[in-house]
Amino acid sequence: MVSGGARCGRGLGRRMGGRQAYIEAVESLRTAAKRPSEDAARAVVDRAVGLLAGRTRCRLTDAHRHLLRMSAEQCRDLADVAAGVISLLDVPEHRSDGAALLVPPYSSPTPGPSPASDPSLAPGSSPAAGLVRRPEAWQPLVQAVLDAMPGQHALLIPVRDHAGRLADLEFAATSPEATAADGRHGRSLIGTRISSHFPQTLVSGRWLVYERVLDTGEPAEIGPFEHAGNRYSVRAYRLGPGLLVTWEQHGHRPVESDRIAATERLGNLGWGEWNLVSGEVRWSEQLYRIYERDPALGPLAREESEALALAEDLPLRMAAAEAFQRGEQVDVTTRVRVNGRIKHLRSVVDAVRDASGGPLRIFGIVQDVTARETSVQRLAEVEHQLAEQRRSLAAEHELASRLQQIILPIPDGAVALPGLKVAVRYLPAEQEGMVGGDWFHAAALRDGSVLLAVGDVAGHGTQAATTMAQLRHSLRALTVTTHDPGVLLGHLNRLTCDLDEETPETAATAIVACFDPARRRLTWAQAGHPPPLLCRGGRTAPLQRPAGPMLGVVEDAEYGCAVLDLQVGDVLLCYTDGLVEHRGRGLDDGLAAVIRTVDEAVAAAPRQPLAELLSRLRRANPDDDTCILAVRPITGETQDLRHFLGATKPRRP
Repeated sequence: MVSGGARCGRGLGRRMGGRQAYIEAVESLRTAAKRPSEDAARAVVDRAVGLLAGRTRCRLTDAHRHLLRMSAEQCRDLADVAAGVISLLDVPEHRSDGAALLVPPYSSPTPGPSPASDPSLAPGSSPAAGLVRRPEAWQPLVQAVLDAMPGQHALLIPVRDHAGRLADLEFAATSPEATAADGRHGRSLIGTRISSHFPQTLVSGRWLVYERVLDTGEPAEIGPFEHAGNRYSVRAYRLGPGLLVTWEQHGHRPVESDRIAATERLGNLGWGEWNLVSGEVRWSEQLYRIYERDPALGPLAREESEALALAEDLPLRMAAAEAFQRGEQVDVTTRVRVNGRIKHLRSVVDAVRDASGGPLRIFGIVQDVTARETSVQRLAEVEHQLAEQRRSLAAEHELASRLQQIILPIPDGAVALPGLKVAVRYLPAEQEGMVGGDWFHAAALRDGSVLLAVGDVAGHGTQAATTMAQLRHSLRALTVTTHDPGVLLGHLNRLTCDLDEETPETAATAIVACFDPARRRLTWAQAGHPPPLLCRGGRTAPLQRPAGPMLGVVEDAEYGCAVLDLQVGDVLLCYTDGLVEHRGRGLDDGLAAVIRTVDEAVAAAPRQPLAELLSRLRRANPDDDTCILAVRPITGETQDLRHFLGATKPRRP
């Protein structure tokens, strides 16, 4: 497969000029990494974990554990699974209204309306009628953060009078422990104003400090100061258009009830108790928060509780009730609808019973596990999408493989052509959906010469296989008009450019050679393709390439030719880049490994090296397919080598 960097270079060629585009395309082809190294693979896994956790709203550890399980179940490398997750999820997430969820940490303050533009802000109106900086889309994020924070914190949005002066501050988000002087606390403060709970603040020096923080953005610390018989310290920070305030009451030591309340908040759980003898029902504060119920209303009645439950969970609730009647402790997770939202609540219920086993007092703990259950559901959805993606890739892989086998049948053994023995091996990629556009051609021409070619189309799948078929059949047809390799590549380049108009990002590389058996002379040209390897006298080296850009990169490109006089005993190896580009190593290392293999094969079977060579080149690049074309000049004494290719172990001559 031609690398993605090469395709980018092809597009640049149209805008920046042929030669510069070709230089950049070839450079990107040489330096592009086909497979991440160990460090890069770790980075891929980390990115997949982050995407998975972000999209499913689960913890990073849960996302990582899910990736490991998918890798084990599918018997696939963890980095491969991670790459699939990235390809599926690394796109902007959208809301139902089509807007991308690109929520900034906060929004900048915007000017309020003038008295002339808003009659309600005319002189004489009360400060309460002033403009309120309403919370932006980021306010739920602030509330979610404050929900998990101990201590007293609040986000206050300024209320301004008709002259734009700070007239009041309104609670927009609060921590659970935030408490006003009148006893209201937590989210019950949201929507109320400072003037209602701390009227002295508006005429104190603290008010001037708040104004300065809002105007300058410089944080401030106030106190300790006396208020309602207690000593407080306050810290204020500007957050977007609002004020984030933290206050601390000095001399207040947490009692046991405070510790229990803090534990409930951290675990997002609450407790309840029902005395069946007296009929009294008690709820903890956190249980009220879970049900988003005003404590002044008291605990839910049985009918109210049943009305919140989802009908689909009725069999589960009935099974739990039967187990409770049998005297068992119940641990069940069901769903309720609270203020239009579905919550998953885990309830652990037990009872104090009389001698006959009848319940006297029922007590239980309720934990809001919505986040966990939602994460599990989202992870399952992602896994289902990945499975669908893999099935689609498998179907395309099968179709492309069949198409490739029809278009490009691989001979079972070595083929004898005028003056040459030719052997071909095709090494498919390991991954599904990675069938590429690698191809070869080897055939005798009417004048007795031999045409040889190896090519590689950018991309994978049916499109690459289709383009491969067009190039191969076009080459075969063009030999009626000319046998010059440079001219043939020029025609293929124009064809590729035409194909690019129909299918953008079409590009390819190729080598075309014409062999004259009478003089054993090989004339060849290349289009951005890896150089052939020539083994002569037991030493292998790449040939110097004549000039020629990739197909589809530069319109009206010209391709030079080189001439090589083959000798008996020579072995020439043409191949696509999958042979030298492997995961975890560079092009130079891959080329050196292939050269060693050729040297060893020729040394092991100097008279008939093709079968030995192809038997050693068995390992395919997991990320790319590979086509190998090996040729050697022959005389009348050369024997057929097909039985060597079919053997499990190559025979020695």
